[in-house]
Amino acid sequence: MRGGMPTLQEQFGGIDIYLFDQLLRGNISQGMTIFDAGCGTGRNIVYLLREGYEVFGVDPDPRAIDAVHRLAPHLPADNFRAETAEAHSFPDRFADVVIINAVLHFARDDDHFHAMLRGCWRALKPGGLFFSRIASTIGAEGLVRRLHDRWHAMADGTERYLVDEAMLMQATNDLGAQLVDPIKTTVVQNLRSMTTWVLRKK
Repeated sequence: MRGGMPTLQEQFGGIDIYLFDQLLRGNISQGMTIFDAGCGTGRNIVYLLREGYEVFGVDPDPRAIDAVHRLAPHLPADNFRAETAEAHSFPDRFADVVIINAVLHFARDDDHFHAMLRGCWRALKPGGLFFSRIASTIGAEGLVRRLHDRWHAMADGTERYLVDEAMLMQATNDLGAQLVDPIKTTVVQNLRSMTTWVLRKK
């Protein structure tokens, strides 16, 4: 803290800038219930916890869940569970906002991708907001090498399951969802592309 005021880092943690944009625009607001599928150690929920949102999350790594419990000692321990996005035990249609940030590109294959997507979608209330950031081939076609199916070797040295615009639009259609924003992609200095995919559940 500086002069008794929390620093920006203390206020917002390591929140994804595109998730922060949804906050600034009022798409995520006080009183909403948040479900972070693949919450890790809680980088995207620091501000939400500080502001008194009801936050829930899952991550397959029990150590990450322990870290979130330390971050949110005021919330019931059961709000955060060592579970996967595709097989979590939270009820259907309980969340106003679902965040699945930098998770879907760890899908093993198409079936796993759609299982994770369905797991998140069933948790979302009608009218709710779905926020995802995912690695893609969009704008990075020359930076990736296809290995098999949708698995690619990326210029940053990693291997990921990569989506493209046609797939995201088909998935949007299949879910009966509405795009909140046009699909937006950032090419990170000739290393990888990260795409923001934000939907409204009808």
